[in-house]
Amino acid sequence: MVVPDAAAPASAPDAARERAIGGVYAFTAYLLWGFLPLYFLLLAPAGPWEIVAWRILLSLVFCVVLLTVTRTWRSLRAIMRQRRLLLWTAVAGVLIYVNWQVFLIATLTGHVIETSMGYFINPIFTVLIGVLVLRERLRRAQWVAIGIAGLAVVVIIVGYGSFPWIALTLATSFGLYSLVKKQIGPSVDAISGLTLESMWLAPIAIAELVIVALTTGLAIGTVSGWHTALLLMAGVMTATPLLFFAAGARRAPLTLIGLLQFIAPIMQFIIGAWILGEPMPLERWIGFSLVWLSLIVLTADSLVAARRSRGGVSDVADLT
Repeated sequence: MVVPDAAAPASAPDAARERAIGGVYAFTAYLLWGFLPLYFLLLAPAGPWEIVAWRILLSLVFCVVLLTVTRTWRSLRAIMRQRRLLLWTAVAGVLIYVNWQVFLIATLTGHVIETSMGYFINPIFTVLIGVLVLRERLRRAQWVAIGIAGLAVVVIIVGYGSFPWIALTLATSFGLYSLVKKQIGPSVDAISGLTLESMWLAPIAIAELVIVALTTGLAIGTVSGWHTALLLMAGVMTATPLLFFAAGARRAPLTLIGLLQFIAPIMQFIIGAWILGEPMPLERWIGFSLVWLSLIVLTADSLVAARRSRGGVSDVADLT
């Protein structure tokens, strides 16, 4: 397996090649995330709390192995001497923990479609972060996209009769996680970052396993050898797309990342609606249609802005 960003080269290739590599890494991450609901459903009867705990601890083990194989312990030690970077990795760890836990609870309780909506909304939330945190000024089309997405949430609440807390929590947590990773920038490589995030979360994971063991009982080792093997793969299945995402986010333009991130929710929507047969009443179709419309507006505006700023060259062209 080729690990992205194991050790950043001293002299980077030209910018176009770097953007292309970043695009491939990001595409791989979102493709793997798209298949995750099917993988987690194979882990039943293990519950969401146990699975998340194993994800954290086994991700940490996987990262330790990668650090050893790639001989990048020195990079990790250098990062640990900087308090500001340690703080950022702790914040990133908390955010990704919330994202993982909500995603697992939703997937194992028959709400895969709502997880897809969360990641569809994520680009809209990213734009809001630009306004609220980075104090960016929005273009008119971006305001229109936000308004349509807000209307979609209202339609779902009123028509479907439930507040889409799963979707909004996923969008918020991953949007803020992406912002933190962008703030850290090239100061923290992908493997070191995930190692520190997993390290901060390890006490929480151990506490969760103890609580599950004392209440419902741990599922690992009690079902079959195949089930145990799948559960032990949770670290690899968790760490691999995150490593690809971290490596891609550092290289690829935000416009390209914004386009590629639709891959995962599209796959999750297909899995939920057509493979798992989750309900899609008219109100939910209307809500999703409004979200998709807002994304079309946002994407078109981003592409036009990218062409203008780069003299008529789109970010998407960097992949071809």
